[in-house]
Amino acid sequence: MPSALGYVGITDVVDIIATSILIYYVFVLIRGTRAVQILIGILVLVALLGIATLLHLTLLGTILRLLLVGAAVTIPIVFQPELRRALEQIGRGGFLRWERNGSEAGRGEDRTIVILAHTAFLLVRNHRGGLIVIEQQSGLKDYCESGTMLHADITEELLLTIFAPDSPLHDGAVVIREGRIEAAACFLPLSEQSRVTSRLGSRHRAALGLSEQTDAVVLVVSEQTGAITIARAGLLSRPVDEEQRLVKMLLAVTRPPRQRRRRGDLIAHLRSRLRTQRGEPASRVS
Repeated sequence: MPSALGYVGITDVVDIIATSILIYYVFVLIRGTRAVQILIGILVLVALLGIATLLHLTLLGTILRLLLVGAAVTIPIVFQPELRRALEQIGRGGFLRWERNGSEAGRGEDRTIVILAHTAFLLVRNHRGGLIVIEQQSGLKDYCESGTMLHADITEELLLTIFAPDSPLHDGAVVIREGRIEAAACFLPLSEQSRVTSRLGSRHRAALGLSEQTDAVVLVVSEQTGAITIARAGLLSRPVDEEQRLVKMLLAVTRPPRQRRRRGDLIAHLRSRLRTQRGEPASRVS
């Protein structure tokens, strides 16, 4: 009797491994979101359809087939946040490219990061809250346009003024792009992690929501508790109680400015070309 391994070729092994990786990333994308419950509901319908087919329950099987067809049509709408996040990660090479942390670990303290960390602790001393977004590779133009465009140099004084209680710009997020304040009073999407967001305030929910859909790093200062946390990749860090530690953490999770990246980065090059064609002003180096 021939062995079953004789019918398995190298192509079959590669096919199984690739499919397993794809399924793994699908589960990573929907983990902690309402999509998990929706997926379970679809699997239950499929199981019921299988039982109905096995027992020759014609009417029930027909109804279940119609429900599954309707679910297949609505999947792109229901899973829109997950699909958008997946396409963005593929577009910036999140699935296919290894992070080059070695070259970034040795860079010195970035002036922008130092200012942000110092401002965060100044906000805590003044019993104020704050929400600061540090743009990475995912473009945040849509979120910037929901607020007030500033295009200003970053300083502690300006950030403290923005987050002052009587300031018209304090209610929202500040977006930092390439070491400059791009916009203030920006609205961010709220997180869909029901297990976590039920005990968080609006600032933390907004920070988690943006980090779920983009690769942005969000610095959150709680007005009620004075806790300083970092949201990244749909996760929230523990409160940071030392300024130098906050600087090191921000340096570890952020990338260098775009002009310092490798010239061979095709995606960054195409993005800069598109901005030039749209007539956007080039950012000044401060």
